[in-house]
Amino acid sequence: MDEEINALEDAQKIALGVWEQLYTFGLNLLRPWNAYQVGIIVALAVVAHILARLFGPRLHNWMRTREGWPKWRMRFLVLIHRRLRLIFFVLLSWPAVWIMREMTWPSRSYLLAIVAQLALAWLIIAIVTRLIANGFVRSVVRYVGWTWVTLSILDLTDEAQSLLESAAIEIGEMRLSAWIVLQAIAVIILLMYGARFISGTTSARIRSNADISPSMQVLAIKLLQVVLYGAAFFIGLKAVGVDLTGLAVLSGAIGVGLGFGLQKVVSNLVSGVILLLDRSIKPGDVISLGETFGWINSLGARYVSITTRDGKEYLIPNEDLITGQVVNWSHSNDYVRLDIYFGTAYADDPHEVRRIAIEASQKVERVLSFKKPVCHIVGFGDSSVDYILRFWISDPTGGLTNIRGNVYLALWDAFKENGISIPFPQREVRLLEYNSDSA
Repeated sequence: MDEEINALEDAQKIALGVWEQLYTFGLNLLRPWNAYQVGIIVALAVVAHILARLFGPRLHNWMRTREGWPKWRMRFLVLIHRRLRLIFFVLLSWPAVWIMREMTWPSRSYLLAIVAQLALAWLIIAIVTRLIANGFVRSVVRYVGWTWVTLSILDLTDEAQSLLESAAIEIGEMRLSAWIVLQAIAVIILLMYGARFISGTTSARIRSNADISPSMQVLAIKLLQVVLYGAAFFIGLKAVGVDLTGLAVLSGAIGVGLGFGLQKVVSNLVSGVILLLDRSIKPGDVISLGETFGWINSLGARYVSITTRDGKEYLIPNEDLITGQVVNWSHSNDYVRLDIYFGTAYADDPHEVRRIAIEASQKVERVLSFKKPVCHIVGFGDSSVDYILRFWISDPTGGLTNIRGNVYLALWDAFKENGISIPFPQREVRLLEYNSDSA
């Protein structure tokens, strides 16, 4: 209790000290030279606004004519267009500072110099943070940078740090202040971006290695990401002095609770690791699961993305692929045998029918020639002699229904050319004459 009272008193003292500095600064503005500098700053801001309104539309129209330029160059021009007022203010304020220092005492241009430094620092931060791809992170880094630069230029960093240090809570023997939290966030963000860069570079090299199977590539990349991001998080906390012992106990308790509440999610995560380890499926495989038929687009931590021939993308939970019956059409190789059934009239020679069917199927594109099609009689039906034609393809991702249709069409043309008829069921109905005498 005493420590909390002392911390509150320290915070009050710091706040009063900052207020006194601001009050003194406000009184100093009433002095003639300070008021004169404020007038110069306002005049420069007005001139910068007029120049931005004058040159902004011209720059925008010129940018619209640059159609073949790279995206990074166009984005830089968009940034310049949005910051025209600040750019003109910086270009005008620094010459004004140099002129004031040459014409009068340096103390009489002190306020103008501070504003010029702030404007230049804000402009540099706005340009540099544009390199960050994530919009949320870019905004956070930009505003934090502007705040830190402003405090540094105004020489208020010690007071701000002391104020943040006083805002703290204690968990056991660990003291967690707002200053430590901000430091941890900054360090973790930097380490995360470093981990992301290393992960992206290494992942590209893993994908380009033909000696590693696709499933093992996915597994290696995911394990690498988990290790790098996890290390970045814990190293960031350790770097700012956070005791990880208490955090480990807390995370263990939370993990047990999440384990019971998220059994399905954990099951899918574990199933995803099993699928990657046993290499039963991999990106590019053609599989059937129930009524879903398509090829694997990607393997996720929780689900597998399957794209069908009609363009639909199914997200199948990993657990279903472990517990259900999956037909992998291209597990060990890409060769797939297809069967089609047809029938001909009893008057046609079955030997000729088999020969013509085999020759017709061999002329169809995608049907393999080195795995010769075969044709067999499978039965004598009511109206036809029934046959089965078996052929092989090596690209199941190209579809199965379309190749069957092409083979049927080739059989139709070949049978029509050789006078072989395809019978259809016929029924004969006889009307018996009714005899009233016999009734």
